[in-house]
Amino acid sequence: MPNKTENIMDSSFASLLLESMADGVFTLNDRGIISSWNPSMERISGYCAKEAIGNSCKLLNFNRCLSESWPTNINKCGIYENARFDAEECFLRHKNGNNISVIRSARLVKDENNCVKGVVETVTDITELKKARRKAEDANRRLGEIYKFDNIIGKSRAMQHLFLSVKASISSEATILLQGESGTGKELVAGAIHYNSDRYQMPFVTVSCSALSESLLESELFGHIKGAFTGAVRDRVGRFEEADGGTIFLDEIGEISPFIQVKLLRVLQEREIERVGDSKKCKIDIRIIAATNKDLYELIHRGHFREDLYYRLKVFPIYIPPLRKRKEDIPLLASHFITVQNKKTGKKINGVSQSAMRILMDYSWPGNVRELENAIEHAFVLCNDESIDIFDLPVEIRQIEYHPLKPKSVSRPLRSLSSRNKLSREKLLELLDECGWNKAEVARRVGLSRTAIWKYMKKWDIPLKSPSN
Repeated sequence: MPNKTENIMDSSFASLLLESMADGVFTLNDRGIISSWNPSMERISGYCAKEAIGNSCKLLNFNRCLSESWPTNINKCGIYENARFDAEECFLRHKNGNNISVIRSARLVKDENNCVKGVVETVTDITELKKARRKAEDANRRLGEIYKFDNIIGKSRAMQHLFLSVKASISSEATILLQGESGTGKELVAGAIHYNSDRYQMPFVTVSCSALSESLLESELFGHIKGAFTGAVRDRVGRFEEADGGTIFLDEIGEISPFIQVKLLRVLQEREIERVGDSKKCKIDIRIIAATNKDLYELIHRGHFREDLYYRLKVFPIYIPPLRKRKEDIPLLASHFITVQNKKTGKKINGVSQSAMRILMDYSWPGNVRELENAIEHAFVLCNDESIDIFDLPVEIRQIEYHPLKPKSVSRPLRSLSSRNKLSREKLLELLDECGWNKAEVARRVGLSRTAIWKYMKKWDIPLKSPSN
């Protein structure tokens, strides 16, 4: 049998253990009275041990109890019938009157004769966890707002066709291939599909396939187990597993290597993955949306992309038109970006001047909607007036110094030349005079480049500036 010294040591050890625990721990005797109270309970509840010991657990005013009413003794408590309960999320009333979110567990303690000795309860403060949950919910809500269907802006015929395709895909589980140039908004479309589908409460995971090497992309997508390769010091969950129940968006899918193509094909066929270094298969429930700015069919003919993977990806293809093919949407997009920048900067810019809008409409926008957004943001840095003017725009967009047209040229119809042979020295001089010697405007009228106009002027010995200046 243990001697008295061993009992004292065991008691001291138990006491130190309770004092060091982050969770609150308290005990009730066989009459339901608090008999011990560790320091963490003082922190969580606000009651010190002297205030708690000798009272019933009614002191904590839990909003959930195993009994319909607070028991008068331990025998009438629900714990007596159930002997235990685990991880019940509830509130306790702090001494200062605030409700504290906690997880509560309890065990009934009996002696060797099966007689009740009391109850041990643990209380875990989950206030910070609740805050983290709210932040995650807020973040998810904000993502939903960013990817709202209404944020895909356009009224052109090409965009109306896009809207119909997106709406049709929302109620489907088919794999989608988004095709479009860089900057057209492929991720925005992918997000709109996810956040308007039945999977909207589940993760939306984005992976840029062009940003990583083959080995890093494999680990990023599929995860790895500890020791799978040098530097794999712990297990890692891949993006496919992170997206389980939701949607994964694979951007720039045309950049993946043949090895990753084979592994991705297996995912599309079997809906299961293997972590790097592991032989165990893991089933996943995901929707896959892929995107590319390349011609995948051309890559197939060049031997750079698997044909079977291509047809697995393009179950439902959606084409996103470039901005130059829907220029009627430019004023609408510019207005939207101005509204965004007004909120961000506190400025009150009303719109774009007529001359600046003409520049925006004439520009080819190789960077598409993203370039237009950046151009408006650039203009906000420089603009101090009520509207954005030409010289607020980036230099590569306005290209040349602007010269206002002379009044007499405003109502003059634009000329159109079917060939260069129709342009004579006399006609060029007349056009230069009408356009205030603005070579770019002359070039637009006759359908030639500005360089070609300069060459004709040099050929016919016409000065670069008006002789009258």
